[in-house]
Amino acid sequence: MSVSLGIPTVRGGDRESGVVWPLGERRKSRQIMVGDVPVGGDAPVSVQSMTTTLTADVNSTLQQIAELTASGCQIVRVAVPSQDDAEALPAIARKSPIPVIADIHFQPKYVFAAIDAGCAAVRVNPGNIKKFDDKVGEIARAAKDAGVPIRIGVNAGSLDKRLLEKYGKATPEALVESALWECSLFEEHDFRDIKISVKHNDPVVMIEAYRQLAAACDYPLHLGVTEAGPAFQGTVKSSVAFGALLAQGIGDTIRVSLSAPPVEEVKVGTQILESLGLRQRGLEIVSCPSCGRAQVDVYTLAEEVTAGLKDFPVPLRVAVMGCVVNGPGEAREADLGVASGNGKGQIFVKGQVVKTVPEAQIVETLIEEAMRIAEEMGFEINEDGTVSGGDGTVSGGGVGGATVTVS
Repeated sequence: MSVSLGIPTVRGGDRESGVVWPLGERRKSRQIMVGDVPVGGDAPVSVQSMTTTLTADVNSTLQQIAELTASGCQIVRVAVPSQDDAEALPAIARKSPIPVIADIHFQPKYVFAAIDAGCAAVRVNPGNIKKFDDKVGEIARAAKDAGVPIRIGVNAGSLDKRLLEKYGKATPEALVESALWECSLFEEHDFRDIKISVKHNDPVVMIEAYRQLAAACDYPLHLGVTEAGPAFQGTVKSSVAFGALLAQGIGDTIRVSLSAPPVEEVKVGTQILESLGLRQRGLEIVSCPSCGRAQVDVYTLAEEVTAGLKDFPVPLRVAVMGCVVNGPGEAREADLGVASGNGKGQIFVKGQVVKTVPEAQIVETLIEEAMRIAEEMGFEINEDGTVSGGDGTVSGGGVGGATVTVS
């Protein structure tokens, strides 16, 4: 079976006000609640990651969850391969600042332990859980009684042997058939609080699998390119796959799988959503590769601006331009910008030149202007240089939430 959903029509919006620009009509899916995070329906696409600590080490796991939360993670998954890990779940679920999903493989008994522990959801991989089909009724009853959704996570590397024999390998059709078959078993017990993923390490196979799945059911979908690889390769593969699907309105939550610290997964996932207009834009560096026209060291200036404006909670667009071709125009379009050349920089605020400074003062001047704009927007500048947002939280000293365009 091959399913084509067509190319979505691009719709407009107001980037300056932070209103999202949906690229296409959102696939209509049912909505589930993972803790206090809605998934599916008209809820925003959420970012997930997974801890790399031993789950049984409660303190280390909670510390990593705190770091992920600070980076923008909204849902976190923890592995439960042992009894010690299962026994740690109640404390982790209770103390975590974001909903915790228990990741279960091989032993169905840990599914019940996770539900009893108060986890916000449980991920199961039917392909590698012994006698899983025989346990579906019990799992459905326990999950329904506790109000805990189930994610059916099908992976190319652990596909049910029956389907491998039927299709010969993990084709899109095999992945989709596996997921829908397991859903049907839950449906027999009147359980439909389900989210599905059909992951593959090949973005082409993964995209086609999700397209077929999206056309075949209305369950919310968790996007992922499994085993995507090291940071650079994994970022590219995930961005390509997620961009293709999200642009067609497919996908309700995402996890970027990288051979890198999980905080990096969250950063990449967040940036993907921001780039597609599916999340209010934060700090974004858009830089040219430089060229012979540049009259300033663009690479160094970009790095210094990025470091100076890091983690500042104000949604600004800041343009840092290195030549006279695009510089003035780009700087005028930004909330704050600089057009550099001949050893100096013209500082723009809302399209107007407010001052001209020597090249050595560009970065500090941009930061000063960013702080001034933040105060005008109602943010509080603290004595230590941090900025308090409207919700009373405190962020670091740069412009986190800014959009920085560098050329």
